[in-house]
Amino acid sequence: MSLKKKISLGALAAVLISGAVFFDLIRYGIRQAQGQWHIISNAKPVEQYLSDPLVPQETKDKLLLIDTIRKYAVSELNLTNTDNYTEMFDQKGEPVLWVVTGCDPYQFKPHEWYFPVVGRVPYKGFFKKELAEEEAKVLKEMGLDINIRTVGGWSTLGWFKDPILSEMLTRGDGNLINLIIHELVHATIFVKDSVTFNENLASFIADKGTLRYMENKYRSDSFRYVEYTNKEQDQRTYITHVLRGSEVLDSLYSAITDMDRSEKEDLKSKMIKRVMSTMDTLALNDSLYLKNVKNYQPNNAYFMSFQRYQSKQGLLDSLYVYQFNRDLIEFINYFKEKHGAD
Repeated sequence: MSLKKKISLGALAAVLISGAVFFDLIRYGIRQAQGQWHIISNAKPVEQYLSDPLVPQETKDKLLLIDTIRKYAVSELNLTNTDNYTEMFDQKGEPVLWVVTGCDPYQFKPHEWYFPVVGRVPYKGFFKKELAEEEAKVLKEMGLDINIRTVGGWSTLGWFKDPILSEMLTRGDGNLINLIIHELVHATIFVKDSVTFNENLASFIADKGTLRYMENKYRSDSFRYVEYTNKEQDQRTYITHVLRGSEVLDSLYSAITDMDRSEKEDLKSKMIKRVMSTMDTLALNDSLYLKNVKNYQPNNAYFMSFQRYQSKQGLLDSLYVYQFNRDLIEFINYFKEKHGAD
């Protein structure tokens, strides 16, 4: 056999082996691209909605608010200027993305997937519910705690032009402002293999940026401002409670490593019930705030999601206060220079 044929056969073999090894990743990537393309290709420019006399004024007001927030995020927070949120996809009241997460049942160790460019990621998104359920079934068979949730927005990190999702417009003004800033932070600052850092940073900047915007736009005693800050305070109270609960669980898991699975499961279940039942002791502005989690028995994947988005808020706040003297722009510029997504 000639050297040329040997090289050709070797190259073909390498391609076939790589295809076999990365088949699931390739198939997932194709499905994601198809789902993302469906949304992008069916999104319409915001101007079309604004000029349509059949579109309710309330919808137009929310679209104008998003445009204002985009401009505010760029001019006042120095986030990257992109074409994100200049088009809208009509969800017709249906979810469009389901996210699957998995976690070790007796320690807070997330299941991770590896993707080129973004690195290791502790969640996987699907544009079809049945595919998310199939992935969750695989994780459950591996003995992991699993969680499936829908999401109201996400960032493609510049790979695509992120559209407004119509369900975003059902949010209150403060919540919508927070979401848009959060996702624009992702388009500005990104650290590979550091999902927890990225999500915590986006949450921190979005919280500070939203308050700053609302303080400037509305009086601090206005209904919108007070309503938003009260809800944020309730959310922070609940988050703190769940994070403390995860610390208690973590201590429990360290103490029961030598027990058999049935004993571990019994102690774990009792501790989680205790964490959730003590929510009744929380001082909240809205007595109905916790109605959706009453009698809910979460698992490690649920607690891990709070760690992923909120566990580093105290550290970030210390940095914000002591190193940057509460200067949000300097704080953002520091991370933008070190970890700019562009």
